[in-house]
Amino acid sequence: MKHVIIGAGAAGIAAARTIRRLDKTAEITVISADDAVYSRCMLDKFIGGARDVAEIGFVPPDFFEANRIEWSGGVAVDSVDTAAKRVFCGNKAVSYDRLLVATGAKSAFPPIDGLESVSRVYGLRDLSDAVAIRKKAADAEHKHVVIIGAGLVGLDAAYGLVQMGIKSKPLLIDSAAEVLSACFDETAAKAYRAKFEENGCQFRLNSRVEKICGNSTGDVMSVVLDCGDELPCDLLIVATGVRPENALLPNAAVNQYLATQYDGVYIAGDATGLSESWPAAVEQGEVAAHNMCGIQTAYDAVLMQKNTAHFFGIASMSVGEVTPKAGDTIEARQDRGRYQKVILRGGVPVGVLLQGDISRGGFWQQLIANKVNIAALSDSVWKTSFADGYALDESGEYVWQLPAM
Repeated sequence: MKHVIIGAGAAGIAAARTIRRLDKTAEITVISADDAVYSRCMLDKFIGGARDVAEIGFVPPDFFEANRIEWSGGVAVDSVDTAAKRVFCGNKAVSYDRLLVATGAKSAFPPIDGLESVSRVYGLRDLSDAVAIRKKAADAEHKHVVIIGAGLVGLDAAYGLVQMGIKSKPLLIDSAAEVLSACFDETAAKAYRAKFEENGCQFRLNSRVEKICGNSTGDVMSVVLDCGDELPCDLLIVATGVRPENALLPNAAVNQYLATQYDGVYIAGDATGLSESWPAAVEQGEVAAHNMCGIQTAYDAVLMQKNTAHFFGIASMSVGEVTPKAGDTIEARQDRGRYQKVILRGGVPVGVLLQGDISRGGFWQQLIANKVNIAALSDSVWKTSFADGYALDESGEYVWQLPAM
């Protein structure tokens, strides 16, 4: 069996690793536009200079050799012939029995007047983006860095530039009332904003960029806000979201087995449009690999929304729902260096936010995924543990009983 995987990100690498574990004799080829295997979660560390390309990798240096995987790095796939079961890279054609498209996602730029006609504008999705941002930010002529978007990617970019030591700290613009509004609540978000402001960053929240202005040579010069303010800008980073990279199979759709309507073709990771999280991409890669090897496995999407952040020594994690609904109960506690909140719906946790101490994040993720009624387990949210689920059956044997929703 010959397996071809397009993409060497979280989903592609997880699939390659799983296929080799399931089938010791299969031919596995990985083709990626990137010439390095790296974690997108670490791009801020690269910009800041804390890690080089090798140090933001997430596989051993001998991963491909040790797993007998042929890797074509720095190679773009031009097209896929699903009828002939061949992948075309320039003048080269690669045949397959099973194909996994794990091409990830690309930065999605909003339709702002003037944005498409200026240069010195970057997203932060790929290593090439981080390389370009670091190079441009090191240029002494760039004195006004503007970042559109104060979510995780926007703060990643700002953090990397702060750690890099640029004299002119970034200005972040977002239409939300607080930073990280999609990931954390106001209390947790304010802790991060305060740290960024302490390190020289500025914010314009509740604001939208309506126009981008450039000079006669097309270089970005300023941004105009909805309030009419025109702000100088000679380096612009856009961090307003991503879109699945599905140019190779624009009409493909996946079923519960991550298989498409094309024979032997699967999609996993951000390219599916199902989730943008790293854990979900890994799980999808593993599920797709099982199905590619003939082991029917459904993707049940148990992994709910999960966000993590670690800026200026403050670690945070949110799992599940961030915003409570009418009738929900909120349990929260805060002390020096720690903030924790659980959203309960009928005694069942549907969301948790941990800041400062995220050591029990996996425990809460399991409770949320399994819809465990913790009100029936313990009289205190914060004292709940796995031990609360044990009981004795009629024979005197310990059994695990989870009071479900």
